[in-house]
Formats: sequence, structure tokens, C-alpha cells
Amino acid sequence: MNEFSPVAGGDALAIARILANDHVADIVEALNQESHEVAGELLSELPFERAVEIFDQPELDAAPELMASLPRERAAKLLAAMSVDRAADIVRELEEPARGELMHAISPSLRHTLLSILGYPEGSAGSIMTTEYVSVPPDWTVGRTLDYIRKVERTRETIYAIYVVDPETRALLRAFGLRRLIIGRPEDRIMDIAPDVAPVTVSPLTDVEQVAQLIRKYDLLAVPVIDAADRVLGIVTVDDIVDTMIEETTEDVHRFGGMEALDEPYMKMGFFSMIGKRGGWLCALFLSEMLTASVMQHYETELEKAIVLTLFIPLIMSSGGNSGSQATSLVIRAMALREISLADWWRVALRELPSGIVLGAMLGLVGIARITLWQHLGLYDYGPHWMLIAVTIGVALVGIVTFGSLTGSMLPFALKRIGFDPASASAPFVATLVDVTGLAIYFTVALVILSGTLL
Repeated sequence: MNEFSPVAGGDALAIARILANDHVADIVEALNQESHEVAGELLSELPFERAVEIFDQPELDAAPELMASLPRERAAKLLAAMSVDRAADIVRELEEPARGELMHAISPSLRHTLLSILGYPEGSAGSIMTTEYVSVPPDWTVGRTLDYIRKVERTRETIYAIYVVDPETRALLRAFGLRRLIIGRPEDRIMDIAPDVAPVTVSPLTDVEQVAQLIRKYDLLAVPVIDAADRVLGIVTVDDIVDTMIEETTEDVHRFGGMEALDEPYMKMGFFSMIGKRGGWLCALFLSEMLTASVMQHYETELEKAIVLTLFIPLIMSSGGNSGSQATSLVIRAMALREISLADWWRVALRELPSGIVLGAMLGLVGIARITLWQHLGLYDYGPHWMLIAVTIGVALVGIVTFGSLTGSMLPFALKRIGFDPASASAPFVATLVDVTGLAIYFTVALVILSGTLL
């Protein structure tokens, strides 16, 4: 049921007045459930300050489209009142001619700031930084700094981090938290209460994942972004990092599941858009799986001689694919946390090789035990050579699981080396790759062990 269906009848203003008293997160959630037309009409009727708060929320779906639907004058004022980093996010996704019209309507100083942020590549510290931070000269006192914070509080992204900046060179000298300021005496100089250590900083091209690592390591609320001359360009706050990492993690999960990342919420994704996101990957994986049929055709004669071998094909294929997917997910996670780098590929290989052998041996023993148990209990008769069949399954599982673990762990390194996102090593892709090679290993082992008996 559409909660705001009466909007079409001209009740947008009345509903907007009701919404204006709700928590901003609840308003965003309600707007996300509506069509773009209804949400845009409600936003145009909400009080200006409330609309600013709403557009400042990264959780607002289709914010660029909603901004473009508003009158240009109101949209330009909203951009000017929003946090700079959020305004840059919206402008980045706007399409022409709305983008050009809005950029022309805002002040030259804001336009310059937005263009400088938009000039940095996505996924970098510069692309998500804000220029709205608290900076003071080194000769100020605690009392004067507190007075200054009270005046500018509403125009700053955060007041919990204060930066001491040289007034002439704009070079960063010190960084400290609001707590130190509160417990200091009003007559104390800022430089006396600031910790005498070099501030933790990043360059504008630093990857956001590395920024997240620094924030976690040093327990920071924000990290300053500086240029080569130590001039402060802006800051990256912890909430911006959290929003960015959630978005990147969601994209990685989609890719790892074997599909393109969704750029809209699941329930708002159109039917044909969803088909487009999933269909290409499914077709590619299907074509890859055709190689499995080709391998089985190659061993058609052996299968005719020993039909019993077909019983274990699903077991063999799933074991190899599962071990490869496990290794891939572990390596991708370790890469994301900066626990390993490209240079560590050989260390990972040396770790996965014995792991694969042991894991394969474990599954092999289970497989042998299963065949032995079924044979003795009379649940299935594998024939006079059942022991050789059991050994074939056991040895094949060792080889397949070892190969799957090694392949799954090396694939993210290979993708990263050629410039692709390691998360593109999706679980279905790894499973398909190991399926084909696993069958070849299985039938090769069977030829060696069962030659002269069943084959």
C-alpha cells in the first residue's frame, strides 16, 4: 500500500508538514518507499532545512534524480547548504543537462570546491573528503578556539577533530580531539594542549580501504587529507568511510555471487534491469560449464565400461568447487584487510598446497569409508573391484581438493596483477573452473588405478 498515495490529489503540503516533525532517518526510509515523482513532490514542500538534512543522508535512494526533479533555484540552494562531500556525491551521479545547469547556478567558490573533489578518482580519499573542518592558528588559546567552534559548528562536518594549521602556508602542524580542548584551561595555548606527535594523514589518492585501516588502527574520528606541501585539502570522517565501505562491500558480494553489482535497491530494480545484471554472467558461466560436457565426452568410452564412476561425479565436482571457493574468499578478504599483497602470492601458495592435501585426504577418507560401509551393509553393490573404486575416489579427492585450493587462492592474485578487482573471482566462476579440471583429474586417476580391471 502506498503511504503517500493522496499526494496525487494535492495533499503534498499537508503530508510534508507531518513528515517535518519525524526523525530524518524515518523520513528517508518513507521516501525510499515512494516513486521518484511522489518523493520529489514531498521534498519540494518540506522546509528547506529539513530537505538539506534529508539529502545529506547517504541512505536516500536516487538522490541525484530527486535533486534533478526540483526547481533549479531550490536545488542550487540545497547543494550550497549540504555537506560538501555529499554534494559532490550527488553531482557526480547527475546526468546532463541537470548537472551543468546546477553547477552554473551555484557560487563560483562552491563550484571550484566541487570540481576539485570530483577531479579525484572514485575510491580515493580525495573523492570522499569534505572541506568543512575546524582549523585554527597555533597562537590561539583554548577559550578562543571554543568560541570559534560555537560560531561555526553548524557549517562543519565534524567538530570532534581540530587541526592546527599555519596561517600562511596552510601546512598542518597538529591534530587533536575535542576532549583535550574541553579539559584545557581557557588561557592555555592550543600548541600546549595538542599532543606533540605528527598527525596521521593521507594523500588525496590514498585508497579508501587504506584510509579505513588507518582510522581503525589509530582509533580516529577523522583523518586529514594533505598535499605534497603538507597543506590540508580536507578531511575524511569515519561515517563517510563506513558508508563507502558498505557500498564497496555490497558490490563485492554481488560480484562474488556471480553477477554485476546492483546500482539500485533490490525491490526498486526493474525486471529487465535485473535480468541484464544476472543474465550476462549466467550465460558466461553456462558457456564455461559446456567444457564440462566436453571433458565427459572425451571419457565417454571409460564411462561406458565403468558406469559406477558416474555415481561420484557430483561428489567430485562439488568438493573441488567448494575448496576453491573457500580459498578464494579467504584470499580476497585478506587482500581487502591489507593482510597480504601481490608479493605474497608464493607464501599463500605454500600455505594452500599442504592445506589442500590435508583437506583432500580428509574428504578422501570419508569417501572411502562411505563406499566400504555401503558395500558391507548391502546398500549398494559396487562389484568385485569395489576396493579399487574406493581408492580411486580417495586419491581423486586429494588431487581435486588440492588443485581447487591452489587455483582458488591464486586467481585473485592473477586478477589483481592484470588490473581487475579480485572480487571478480566469483564463487560460481571458481567452481566452474575447478569442475572442468576436476573431472580431468578424476578420470585420469581412474584410468591409472582401474586399468586392467574395470577399464
